[in-house]
Amino acid sequence: MASKVYFTDLRTGPGKNLLAKLERLVKTAGIAKLDFKDKFVAVKIHFGEYGNLAYIRPNYAAVIVRIIRELGGRPFLTDANTLYSGSRDNAVDHLHTAMVNGFNSIATGCDVIIADGLRGRDERVVDVGGRYCPGPKIGAAIAEADVIVSLTHFKGHEQAGFGGALKNIGMGSGSVAGKKEMHSTAQPKVDPDKCVGCKVCVNNCNHDAVHLQDRLAVIDYDRCVGCGQCVALCRNEGMVMGSRESGEILNYKIDEYAKAVLEGKQAFHVSFIMNVSPECDCWGHNDAAIVPDIGMAASFDPVALDQACVDLVNAAPTLRTSNMLAEKEGCCGEEHSHEGCHGDKFHLLHPDTNWEAGLRYAEGIGLGTRDYELIKL
Repeated sequence: MASKVYFTDLRTGPGKNLLAKLERLVKTAGIAKLDFKDKFVAVKIHFGEYGNLAYIRPNYAAVIVRIIRELGGRPFLTDANTLYSGSRDNAVDHLHTAMVNGFNSIATGCDVIIADGLRGRDERVVDVGGRYCPGPKIGAAIAEADVIVSLTHFKGHEQAGFGGALKNIGMGSGSVAGKKEMHSTAQPKVDPDKCVGCKVCVNNCNHDAVHLQDRLAVIDYDRCVGCGQCVALCRNEGMVMGSRESGEILNYKIDEYAKAVLEGKQAFHVSFIMNVSPECDCWGHNDAAIVPDIGMAASFDPVALDQACVDLVNAAPTLRTSNMLAEKEGCCGEEHSHEGCHGDKFHLLHPDTNWEAGLRYAEGIGLGTRDYELIKL
């Protein structure tokens, strides 16, 4: 049976701004069907790495928080610490980054709680019988919440293919040890023909896993945790992800972590298909958007929601600007119906990834269905 995915575009007019459209979207999609009364509600969001401006505006989070409060809930905004070195790899810096990016109680109407604590060790093991992750390690504040509401910035991703609701919930809720577990089979490799020995990867590895030898980067795989920071930061494509199989397993692990987060809980999901950047919001930069802003979508089913967002992006024209997708072979960058522009944009961006395998696996373990009915408001 097809799941319902509700969608609204970004057209506005007097008395109908984007915040009002978001409120109509989530209410029509049925958020009020959840029992929020006196429940702790984890609003799972990405606060954006410092310097990255593609994250969801806090104004949108404030709308969701207000609705949850009106329905009797006790909401808090949350995310877990990062595995790589950056402005969110401990709770002190993470909270500061959230505040700098506008996520504070005045702007959003609720407080921020870093789910896995000061150093990323505050976790709960949730056994859902996973094949790849028998005991997912979930940030305690998320694991102990009564209700999960995910707010996701939909975009490309250099390891998973795209970053949608499942990745926001699964990878984003894992403690530091949990993130290590998910990334353990997705280790990168060096392309010696493209590495220029610039040391960006060396200087930004949080695990001292990269060094130079004869002016080429060399990875110590005993230290590498597969976080992919070196891949994202390399501007010469000298660092690339490993085999496609390892990327598929990463997606399977993310799915199992998402299942651990959602198992036995009420949940609702919203995706913002805006500023669709080619890579993750975890980096301290955001590359130019690959398609025009599309809209907002909401569903009780995160698998259907992710599939709908993929389809909406793949059906959209590639922007006629200097962006990563336009520069890839097979896409001319023109805003028209060129066949290359309307293929699988995420595979074109990141050829070694397989997002579809991840959605198939998510469907297979009962997280939802890829079959959806798109209801346009």
